[in-house]
Amino acid sequence: MKIGLVQVNPVIGDFKYNCERILKWSVRAKNLGCDLVIFPELVISGYPPQDLLERQSFVEDHNSALNELMGQLPELDVMLGCFEENNLPQGKPLYNSAIVVRKGEVVFRTRKQLLPTYDVFDETRYFQPGESSDIYTLGDAHFGVTVCEDVWSETVHDYRVKPVAALIEKAAKEGLTLNGIINISASPFQRKKEEVRKSIFKSFCEQYKVPFLYCNQVGGQDSLLFDGRSFAIDASGDICAQAAGFKEDCIVVDTETWKGDISAPVDIKEEEAVYNGLVMGVKDYVTKCGFSSIVLGLSGGIDSALTAVIAADALGADNVLAVALPSPYSSKESFEDAKELADNLGCRFETIPIAELFATFSKNLAPLFAGRAEDVTEQNLQARIRGNLLMALSNKLGNLLLTTGNKSEMAVGYCTLYGDMNGGLAVISDVPKQLVYRLSEYRNRAGEVIPKRIITKPPSAELKLDQTDQDDLPPYDILDEIVELYLEEGQGLKQIIARGFAKDIVEDLLRRIRINEYKRKQAPMGLKVTSKAFGSGRRYPNVQNYRG
Repeated sequence: MKIGLVQVNPVIGDFKYNCERILKWSVRAKNLGCDLVIFPELVISGYPPQDLLERQSFVEDHNSALNELMGQLPELDVMLGCFEENNLPQGKPLYNSAIVVRKGEVVFRTRKQLLPTYDVFDETRYFQPGESSDIYTLGDAHFGVTVCEDVWSETVHDYRVKPVAALIEKAAKEGLTLNGIINISASPFQRKKEEVRKSIFKSFCEQYKVPFLYCNQVGGQDSLLFDGRSFAIDASGDICAQAAGFKEDCIVVDTETWKGDISAPVDIKEEEAVYNGLVMGVKDYVTKCGFSSIVLGLSGGIDSALTAVIAADALGADNVLAVALPSPYSSKESFEDAKELADNLGCRFETIPIAELFATFSKNLAPLFAGRAEDVTEQNLQARIRGNLLMALSNKLGNLLLTTGNKSEMAVGYCTLYGDMNGGLAVISDVPKQLVYRLSEYRNRAGEVIPKRIITKPPSAELKLDQTDQDDLPPYDILDEIVELYLEEGQGLKQIIARGFAKDIVEDLLRRIRINEYKRKQAPMGLKVTSKAFGSGRRYPNVQNYRG
């Protein structure tokens, strides 16, 4: 038989749109000769719907949309993710389910057993776990069906239930030979995660001698990026079909030969994956929120340059307004670089000098600042003037304001509340500084768009004379490694020092991370590309004094 794996980009709560996408791709799969077409987890509602699940009207509209869709689907089996109500008097009110629709009827269902609560997930808030995964039969073929986390049980040691092993055992008891394990998923992207995915899934195939089919959601949803990259693996552990990343796609697998479509390279480099994910994330966030264009401050530095090219690639250069806001400390070279970048992109470029505004602010504050030396206050004033001007443009023109700070700066508080942190989306706030440079080089791979001088000059906020970031911070290669050890690997002060880093540097950086939690709580939403981003997946108190 032929099986289609369709990764779609749903909009949460837009049941009409989501069902139209399912119907369109189901018809296409039918025309391609498929006997079964598979869609991702919670595809009717989009994932994650969060507290919308607590609204009875949302549940009722979801059920109505599903019932209407079932009557419109073509004559092939359609497997999709949805939620179902728990009619028992105990437990949470909903299940996270996989169902199969055949000729307008549900002929198979199974419920997700493992409900993640780590990082960005909080599924036990809404869902009752299923009791067991079940076996779906189509003709003479039998498939074990799992939902997302159910195949991650081998890597999360808290789980005592092993759904894949249980399916293999169940098939053996019933005298069935499994033709494959199916997993419908809404698994968010993070760098290096695909390597882990494929390693886990290949191990299933090699251990149980059974093929594996993985269908993943695609698209940007708030801070989460879903990469798609659906695939099929044969019983030997070799990938036999591979969908594209970061866009809707359908791949077809023939279960007689276990050969299928290869829409994209099986392996993808980190820079390409992160860059494409950020482009998709900006496009989806801006357009799904009802905007069509953006504005950002273009300083001539590497961070705003990378943000600008991502925005232009996502929305088209005609929908990008880049604004230079030079102060008395801004260098001529930085302005030239910003202008050259805007010209290379073909986006609109405007200049609003802030020297007079800065002078006015300084004059009005002078009586209260008398007797006090200039310090970071005056630097922050410049950032806040710029933030106000950019927000005014956003309000007046209807352009969403993008902030341009990176993860390294966000970690140590090298950013200004109500200044450069103003905006509606923080595009690279989960991108460490070293990766910012690598992404910029990646974007320039086919020709210089970001001027070379932006990439090679020492990074600087240019808020005082001859300033560089390293006046106040350790080199970014050191800073980034310490931040990664602390945030992503969960290592503490003593462990990081034992890795060979200077004690005073580690203590200072961890102190900065601790005391700047309040800033990050007020930052715009950022796009998540690492295993531990600042945002919903990191729940630390503002008021705490743990120093380990």
